[in-house]
Amino acid sequence: MTTRWKPNVTVAAVIEHDGRFLLVEEHTLDGLRLNNPAGHLDCGETPAQACTRETLEETSYAFSPTALVGVYLSRQPQSNAETITYMRFAFCGELGAPDPTRKLDVGIVRTLWMTLEEIRASTARLRSPMVLCCIEDYLAGKRYPLQLVVADASIAG
Repeated sequence: MTTRWKPNVTVAAVIEHDGRFLLVEEHTLDGLRLNNPAGHLDCGETPAQACTRETLEETSYAFSPTALVGVYLSRQPQSNAETITYMRFAFCGELGAPDPTRKLDVGIVRTLWMTLEEIRASTARLRSPMVLCCIEDYLAGKRYPLQLVVADASIAG
């Protein structure tokens, strides 16, 4: 019998303002790491909706995706010797105001705004190579219509 394989579906927000990118510093099994505001797709939501939710939970900022930057497939070794495959939908969009009364998601230590040079200098601290890859694709002008990701009405379970 063959084991069924499927990747973990995640979303990420690429948010730039005045030459700096919004990242989160978060606790992981491998220590403190830097990541785009990101997380897992929940049942009943589209990737764009998940990105809005995850950005709010991890940064306290409202976020509205306006374009898909790309879809990324990667395998990440874990500290327990296993490997997890992720399929990441990265979006860029419009950042709203932060909610100062909102607590950051469990595991998020803080948010920070970093330049591309600062991010490149911190590659050893990135949660995955996809963090920088998504930012570089954004800077290269990669933008795809949100309608590229089709969500059938059946997902709203």
